[in-house]
Formats: sequence, structure tokens, C-alpha cells
Amino acid sequence: MGKLHDVLASQIPAMRNDIKAFVKEHGAKVIGELTIGAAFGGMRGLKAMVCDTSEVPPDKGLIIRGIPIGQLTDKLPEEIFWLLCVGTLPSADELKDLQADLKARAKKLPGYVFNVLDAMPKDSHPMCQLDTAILSLERESEFRKGYDAGMKKDQYWEPMLEDSLNILAWMPEIAAYIYRKTFDKGPRIPADPNLDWGGNYAHMLGIPDPTGEFKNLMRLYLTLHSDHEGGNVSAHTCHCVGSALSDAFYAVSAGLNGLAGPLHGLANQECLGWILETMEKFGGAPTEEQLAKYAQDTLNAGKVVPGYGHAVLRITDPRFDAFHAFGARVCPEDKTYQTVARVFKVVPEVLKQVQKIKDPWPNVDAASGCLLYHFGMKEFSYYTVLFSVSRTMGMASQLVVSRAWGEPIERPKSMPTAWFKAQAAK
Repeated sequence: MGKLHDVLASQIPAMRNDIKAFVKEHGAKVIGELTIGAAFGGMRGLKAMVCDTSEVPPDKGLIIRGIPIGQLTDKLPEEIFWLLCVGTLPSADELKDLQADLKARAKKLPGYVFNVLDAMPKDSHPMCQLDTAILSLERESEFRKGYDAGMKKDQYWEPMLEDSLNILAWMPEIAAYIYRKTFDKGPRIPADPNLDWGGNYAHMLGIPDPTGEFKNLMRLYLTLHSDHEGGNVSAHTCHCVGSALSDAFYAVSAGLNGLAGPLHGLANQECLGWILETMEKFGGAPTEEQLAKYAQDTLNAGKVVPGYGHAVLRITDPRFDAFHAFGARVCPEDKTYQTVARVFKVVPEVLKQVQKIKDPWPNVDAASGCLLYHFGMKEFSYYTVLFSVSRTMGMASQLVVSRAWGEPIERPKSMPTAWFKAQAAK
């Protein structure tokens, strides 16, 4: 067991007692109301879940354990995972210990997972391959072994942490192999023992990186997409499945299935597609005047400008700002990036004229795709796999925390449409 386990072990008893006492004293307190619109509208905005790893205030953007994401852009993904789990950033020794632990686990990735992937049709979607690979590794679950052996409830978090660390350690090599196999990039590239988790993922992808900036982009990408509170489809699905005491392999796999849905994980490639379509129409990076008219024409045609607007945010997504700054530093002359930057200048003003649009500002997906494209990763169908590698940190940390305080199985009550109509008639 490493230092992450030890820190959690020191925190969990007090956390359990605090939550138990809080619910006992205030369990009957009413904190909101359910409208018919919310029930029929995907429960959007309904405050009905507990998630301590992160929150997304509409006027601030992603905050991880009390720290705004804009203050974490220089941190390694390993530091973010530690922060998600325990609430503080690791010391240098703690970071070194976690990195060594992940590298040791990575060496134990069972070889049969590659046999599973090789047996799949070559044109299987990369997300289907990733999900299948993670699910095939379920036989390695320490949680299931412990549960079958009769472990006590207050011990659940420990094998859940073991499973989560194994999944995180194995994910980069699996994801990189899927990229290289699916798109004929050559044989699997071994991990570099001198690289960190995100840097190794970039290394194993095999994208040419003479300056090292692609590795920096991967570190930033993995940090920015790591978590986004508990109500999004992937996090909620993982949480719900985990609440049944399914192990992390089942739960994370379920979350990945949600992430594969076009309404959740397809946004960045749709944004890039619109940018490239715009550039093709104008024969290069269009002017601000051309972009303003094209954006208006897009809206008049009943379409949306991809990458603008967010279900929760009412400001420019701080994660967009981070990618925008990276592009300005690394590839300011890139025509695709220049187009993204010009869209940012003009589209919000166009959208503000549309009365029903509550959020005219860019979200994270408006900028991430163009940076991947700049470095030569042009296989759009793979982009959600990158998202998945990152978001596994959030899903896994939420699983550990939920098992630590003993969160019960999720079981909301459903009612037929006739019942809601009867309530409305009262």
C-alpha cells in the first residue's frame, strides 16, 4: 500500500462520522423542489447527488476540491488524481510515491487484454474497443475478490482504490495500443520508465514530438478533463453502477459507455469539424467579418455553432482559456488555431443577439480539437478515447470516496406520466 492509501486511511473515519452525524441531524431538511419540467427534462439542474471531488458553479467553472481549474493547469495528472481523492495536492514525496506505484502497476498489465483487442473487428469504434478492454480485465478485480470473501463494509474503499489505481495505470497503454492498431500506426510502443503518466501516454501514441509540446498538451488535456462534478452522464453512470457494489471495472466500463454517446463525448470532434468546414468554405482562416456572417447564417439555418454554450456554465469555460493560451504559446501561426481564436472574438456577440441563448461563451470543446489536429492527430473517432483516459480519474476517485463513507445504492422513485398529469391537475 502506498502513501495515497495511508492518507485516505487517516481521513476516512472522521469523514464517515461527520456525514453520519450531519444526516442524522438534518436528514429531514428540505433543500429543493421537483418541477414537472425537471422530471421530463433529464433532471437537469436538480440538486440530488453528493459529489465532493469537484463542483461547477455557473459563474466560476470547474473547481476541484476548492481549487479553480485555472490554478491547476501546471499540475501533472497524477497530482490531480491525488487531489480528487484526498482534497489536497500531494507533496513532492507523495507525488513520487504515486508515480512509482502507477509505473509498477503498469508493468503488470495482463497480456490477454491485447488478445481481446486483436480479436475484435478492425473497424470496431475505438470507444467500443476501450470499453471492451476495461471490462475484460474485470477478472483482476480485488474488490470482487474481497467481497466474495466476506470483507466488512468499512473495508470496501481499500480494494476499490486498488482496482482504481490498476485501471489508471493500465489505461494509457491500452488506449495507445487501440490508436496504433486501429489507424495502422505500427506496433505497440513500450512505456518509457523516465516519463510521467501523461507523458508516457503521449509517448506510446507515437505522435512525432520533437519539441516535447505534444506531451505537454496531453498533460494539460488529461488535467482539464479529469472531473466535472457528479451529474454528467459518465460520472453519474459510474456512480450508479458502483452504488450496487459493482467493482471499478464494471463501473468505469459503464461510465465509458455513457461517454461514448454523441451528446456527451462527441463535442470536441464536432467543434473541430465545424472549424475545418468553415476554413474550407473560405479557403483558409476567414476574417472576423466573414466569421460573423457565417455564424449568423448557421443560426438562421436552424443549426448551432458547436463549442458555444454549456448546460451549466454562464461564462467562458476556464478550460477553454487554458487551451486557448496553450495554442497562443505553441502554435500561434497555425491556421486552424487562428480560426478558433477569431471565432472566440466574434461568435459570442452574434449569439448574444439570440434571446433564448443563455450562454454565448465557448466551452472546453471549442479549442481542444484544433490543438490535437495541429500535432497530427486527425483521427476524429479517437478523440473520445483521450477524453476517457482523463475522465477515468474523476470516475475512479468518486468511486473510492463513495465506498469510503458508505454511500448507499442509488434508487430514485419513478412515476408514470399519468401520475405527473394528475399532480398538475391538483
